[in-house]
Formats: sequence, C-alpha cells, structure tokens
Amino acid sequence: MELNGIKPADGAKHYKRRVGRGIGSGLGKTAGRGHKGQKSRAGGYHKVGFEGGQMPLQRRLPKRGFKSHLLKFNAEITLTALERLGASDVDLLTLKQAGLVGQLVKVVKVVKTGELTKPVKLAGIGATAGAKAAIEAVGGSVV
Repeated sequence: MELNGIKPADGAKHYKRRVGRGIGSGLGKTAGRGHKGQKSRAGGYHKVGFEGGQMPLQRRLPKRGFKSHLLKFNAEITLTALERLGASDVDLLTLKQAGLVGQLVKVVKVVKTGELTKPVKLAGIGATAGAKAAIEAVGGSVV
C-alpha cells in the first residue's frame, strides 16, 4: 500500500448535486425549486415556526408551568435512605458526606417513603407530617 493509492471506502463520499447546469442533468431550468413562490426565490424564506401569517402554534397554546431556580438548593430524603444510613444523629453535613444529597443543598426534608426501624434524631432537617409520625413511632425525634 502506498500513500498515493489510498482511497475512501465505496459509498463513503458522494458528489454535491450541481443544480441549474442544463436540461441533461435533470436539475436544469428551475433547479428543483418548482415554479414561482417564496421557496423558489433566492433569499426568500421564513423564520422557524412561521405559519404563513397564521398565529403560530407556540403563540396559540397557553403558557404553562414554572421551574424555580432555587430547586437546586432543596432536596428530599426518604425513610428508607435514613434506614440505610444507619446513623443515630443526622444533620445536613452527615447527609452530604454520605452522598445522599448534593453539595449545593441547603434545605432537606424527610418524606414518608419506606420503613424505619431504628430511632433517628434529626437536627436542622424538616420532615413531612407522615414522616415525623413514623420517626417518633420508633423513638426518634425531629428538632
């Protein structure tokens, strides 16, 4: 094999379509653009979402939803995760070190998903009403 003998695999490269180069090419005269109209003209087209003057879909539909930029600072943790953690005293730092919440998190809340068998003392962590009842039922506390 020589450098001057290397060529791409069959079908890997294809020629650009040369439009407007005579009748015999099959793409002469109107060059595949049809007759008249906005799409046939040079530089004549429309922006994304334009529907010919009809009210565009993104404006016809109602605005809906909202995502708070503060969400990255909030986190929730389940009773199952607390059970697996196995610590008797739990605070924000403990959860961050265990990797159960992100490093940016400032507010954590315990939700009632799963079971808890060991007593856990929560400090500086919120809990839903159901989760609080479950924690206190096994002898834990929420401060």
